[in-house]
Amino acid sequence: MRVSLEGKLAAIVLACVLFAAAASATVTAYTHSIFTGIAVGLLLALPLSLLLVRRFTHGMNRVLQALADGVASFRDGDFSMSLGAERNDELGDLVKAYNRIGEILRRERQDLFQRELLLDTVIQATPSAMVLCDARGHIVHSNTAARKLFNKGRRLEGHGFESLLRANRPEFLPVITAGNFEGLFSVRLHDEDEVFQLQRGAFTLNQRAHRLYLFKRMTREVNRQEVATWKKVIRVISHELNNSLAPIHSLAHSGRELLKRGDQERLEKVFTGIGERAHYLRQFLDGYARFAKLPAPREEEVEWSGFIETLRELAPFRVVGELPERPGRFDPAQLQQVLLNLLRNAEESGSAPEDIELEVRPEPARHRIVVRDRGRGMSEAVLQNALLPFYSTKKTGTGLGLALCREIVEAHGGSIQLANRDDGGVEVTLLLPV
Repeated sequence: MRVSLEGKLAAIVLACVLFAAAASATVTAYTHSIFTGIAVGLLLALPLSLLLVRRFTHGMNRVLQALADGVASFRDGDFSMSLGAERNDELGDLVKAYNRIGEILRRERQDLFQRELLLDTVIQATPSAMVLCDARGHIVHSNTAARKLFNKGRRLEGHGFESLLRANRPEFLPVITAGNFEGLFSVRLHDEDEVFQLQRGAFTLNQRAHRLYLFKRMTREVNRQEVATWKKVIRVISHELNNSLAPIHSLAHSGRELLKRGDQERLEKVFTGIGERAHYLRQFLDGYARFAKLPAPREEEVEWSGFIETLRELAPFRVVGELPERPGRFDPAQLQQVLLNLLRNAEESGSAPEDIELEVRPEPARHRIVVRDRGRGMSEAVLQNALLPFYSTKKTGTGLGLALCREIVEAHGGSIQLANRDDGGVEVTLLLPV
């Protein structure tokens, strides 16, 4: 049967009152003095009440002290303590709630430990070298690949990362000290060139700044991609050469027959056809040569108004908005080539000349150049591959136009983005740093 703390306290008070009343009545009957009976009853009830209250509070104090110790252990991260007090009152409910919380915390800690163990196993097994440094540049955690790469399998924790590289792997030091460099770089290890990809991450751990370095070996992947690219180049060049050489061979054979018959009129057409195929083949090979031998940009300050006016003489478009007063800094010949390619693509997409737009908008630390049209647009597959070399949806295309644009823009430290417009057409955005 459940008895509350309030009920137990009321029972103690009632027992003391009844005992005092009984003692007073007994003493009054013998002494015939009511005041003597009351005084004696109170004196006898006082020790009884003290005894009962002490017994009542002793059990409460033990439970409360155990709960206080348990909460202190929670604060210290120890969830192993459970309480075994068997009480059928509010303190018993509190003990049961404490035990349930402890069980939940123990289970969650066990799950967290298992996840941490799994994560550490994955980190240690990954072939990428991972190094975690604190704000002072000292290594606080590393995996097996990092220990093998930077310290011959020995422990890295506690070392300064830059000093460790300076002593063991000076080849990696320039990319670590080069600000926020991320991407591919090549070093020479064991008399062989190795390609790595560096990724960085900054975050706060235990209220302290940390930096994560991830070094991924990319040599095999780069070699595989290089071979695949060369195969594609060979296929494309072979296809175009065959498409031109086969007609040239056929026309040359026909020319010999016409020469024997003295048919000068048709012979002129044969030579014209040979010349056209040779001219197309030369243009095709020149396109590959320009892509392969793209020079480094010779950047200079360029006023936008004069640059756009020169461009307007070469392709139809209309300017949207005001041109920036602040001059741009780029290679004018190369950027003109980029914009001409984009404007001609817009014209070939079926867009009306008056719907081809060019906008130059200044932004903090960069210029945004946007070319828009109202042509056929692009499918998702074309959008994803349009900037890749040798990808083309045109029957006579080389797949180098947009790839060359991307190469030029990235050589300027910028980026290029393609997107379909809501009402039809394509929007190409160039972001050039100032």
